[in-house]
Formats: sequence, C-alpha cells, structure tokens
Amino acid sequence: MSIFRIGPDRWPAALAALVLLATATFAVPGAVAAPLTIEDDTASRSLDTAALLARPDVAEVTIPGDVAYGGTTQRYRAVPLATVLGLLPGRPPAGAVLEARATDGFAAQVPLGLVFQAAPGGPAAWLAIEPPDAPWPKVPGRQASAGPFYIVWERAAAGRISPEYWPYQIAALRIVEPPAVRWPQIAVDAALPADHPARRGQEVYTAICLACHRMNGGGAGEMGPDLNRPMNPTEYFQPAALRRLLRDPASVRTWPEQKMPGYAEAELSNADLDAVIAYLAQMAAQRPAASR
Repeated sequence: MSIFRIGPDRWPAALAALVLLATATFAVPGAVAAPLTIEDDTASRSLDTAALLARPDVAEVTIPGDVAYGGTTQRYRAVPLATVLGLLPGRPPAGAVLEARATDGFAAQVPLGLVFQAAPGGPAAWLAIEPPDAPWPKVPGRQASAGPFYIVWERAAAGRISPEYWPYQIAALRIVEPPAVRWPQIAVDAALPADHPARRGQEVYTAICLACHRMNGGGAGEMGPDLNRPMNPTEYFQPAALRRLLRDPASVRTWPEQKMPGYAEAELSNADLDAVIAYLAQMAAQRPAASR
C-alpha cells in the first residue's frame, strides 16, 4: 500500500515505522558486521565482526610501531590469531603458512610457526577487529581504514616479523602448504650450492615480495606485476637503480596509484637486499624458454 493512501488516523504509526526503517538502515556508517572466511584443505568456516567481538578471549591490545599506521602506537580490540585458526579441525602440513588475503589483492604468506609460537617474550600475533560503532582512522595514503580485520604483532622486534606479515583489510585466512611447494616455479635451481645468496634471496622474496608480485606465474598476490614474465627487473635496471628502487621507489619511478613501499635498512638489511637481487638474477637465468 502506498503511504499516500494512508488515512489521517494511521499517520502516527506510519511515521514511526519510517523512523525505525531509517534508523536501522542509516544509523552508523559501516555498521553491518563484516565477514571473514578461515579455511584449510579440510574445512571452511565463516565468521563475522560480531561473533569475533563476542568471544571470551577478546582483549584490548596496545601495538607500538604499528606498520599500517606509520609506526605510531595504536590500540585495538583483538583476539589471539592462533585461537581463531584453532577453530579449524585439520592438522597443518609441515612448514605450512597462513595466507592472508586482503580485499585489494595483497596475499601475505605468514609462516604458521610464527603464529603458533608461544615462547615467553616472543612475538605474539593478534587478529584486530574494527568495531562497527568505532571505526578506525584511514590508513595514511589510503581511502579506507585497516579494517575490518588486521593482523598485528606484540613484541614484533623479538622475532623476524616482516612488514608484509601485518596484512590489513583482510577478507580470508587460509592455512596452506609452503609457497615453494605450492608453486615450484618460484624456487631456485636445486643444483645451486647451499650457501648461494639466491637461496637466502628466495626466503626474502617470499617474505616481502610474494605478497604483491608473482614469480613465473607462481603466487597469489595480485597488486603488482610478475617479476620474471615477460622480463625480470635485473634485465632493465642497473644494480644501483634497483637497490634505490627497493629503498625508495618514488625516487626512481612514479606512477598513478603507486602502492609499493620503500624498505628501510631496519626492515630489509643490505645483506638481504643483495640476496633478493641475487635471487631475481638467478630467476632470470633459469626462466623457462617459453617465457623468454
């Protein structure tokens, strides 16, 4: 029935109904509970903001050196990440990683051993939850906050916690096999000596670069280009320019919607920077002929 056909005696009730409808729909921006999928090879579970905030282990955590918010100190309502993943019944494979997929195509590969380690004084992973009634500020340089879900670390300095292990705007968490098992094409030649710098470089690449860039088609990141197809950065950058690009991308090249961060020496040591460049050069040398 159209509201314009309601008689005068029904107007109070109609107006009350309209007020309720408006309140339910428009009261708080972002008030709808956000979904989160957690899964492994055996099971999948759907959670949401409300369910996570209602857990008995939710806590207020203070995070100094917050990666998403420019190294400032932030405070969150969060639950231990290990207990969230513990809702899955499967047993993780040896060397498994946690693939954290963000809504923008970022796909971090976080070693599961870091998430489940419980050494006193060691790093501790939390799943921070953005409350619908208290939205977080926008991430610097972005048009949205780090929510609805964000992996943050207490005592990050106590372990090798890559900046890429702080994924935000998370939509799904999945326990998977190690990257080199899932995507053998990202691995260096098995015949390389054990101490070859490209081997260390593969580890650095997996921790820092693979979240955004695929290698020979291997990887889950969708934010940046493949770094060996059709060409490798070592084939069109001089070594000094490539080092500078990794330290400060905007000083070498700028482009619309530039998202690649620079890596200070505290985040990527000079030795590790050289190792990842050695890895890139090795992957260029062993690129499949069909991709050349």
